[in-house]
Amino acid sequence: MTHATILLPGLEERLYERRGALIRTFEGGEGPPLLLVHGFGGAAWNFSELAPRLHGRRLIIPDLPGHGASSPLPAPTLTGFADVLAEILDKPVDVLGHSMGGVVALRLAERHPSLVRRLVLAAAAGISSSTRIAELTIALTGIVQPGRIAGRRVGRVARSRRLRKFVFGGFEVANPDLLTERAVHGFLRGPTMHTDALGAGLALVADDPRRDLDRVRCPALILWGARDKQVPLEDGFEYARRLGAPLRVIADCGHLLIGERPDVCARAVLEFTDSR
Repeated sequence: MTHATILLPGLEERLYERRGALIRTFEGGEGPPLLLVHGFGGAAWNFSELAPRLHGRRLIIPDLPGHGASSPLPAPTLTGFADVLAEILDKPVDVLGHSMGGVVALRLAERHPSLVRRLVLAAAAGISSSTRIAELTIALTGIVQPGRIAGRRVGRVARSRRLRKFVFGGFEVANPDLLTERAVHGFLRGPTMHTDALGAGLALVADDPRRDLDRVRCPALILWGARDKQVPLEDGFEYARRLGAPLRVIADCGHLLIGERPDVCARAVLEFTDSR
């Protein structure tokens, strides 16, 4: 059994050729379709703890272009990422986007409104990430790729409380002890395969979705960690205000809420997407 199967059990690996890129997804389950979109430097495996808790849903979890096993787009933009996702969908879906994936999800809802029923933004980037300081930080991250370095020692990190705190503590999560070994593998295995993290990072800092939020017509839920040090809670309030959406804040939780508190995230997503 491969680590791909272990990290997303019950889901089938599929490949699509779209817009000059080969896109890998993991798909499976029965029920209303739910698309999960990971963040900058992530991969489908980021949802290794959340996916098993999303009962009664047909899950579609892609590696974004240049991430995981998906090849890069010739000219990466977040609108391009959204258009690629639109081309692998065969019916309307609910969408959860985490971090940069939140911006991709917003672009998908804006550009392809018939495909998005409901939208969950989990610690979505797009506001603070469009500042000059964020541009420098994201560009440096794309060049250095610390996740790739940690990913080469993922087994040791997953087993060591000290190493988990060193890699994830402070900036990524509020409490590294809440990360399971599977969550650590889910966050760190993808970066070892990335082919264009820098291109995605530059696309992120160039994209400010606020100018187009009035074109997002579907119901939305904003989900945030109260102690997020990457994307401040103030951004969550701004998204909630501009979209007319409820904001749910998870206490004592950081940026990687989908792995740190997957139980709370799953309940929020299922309650919201089940609503009429």
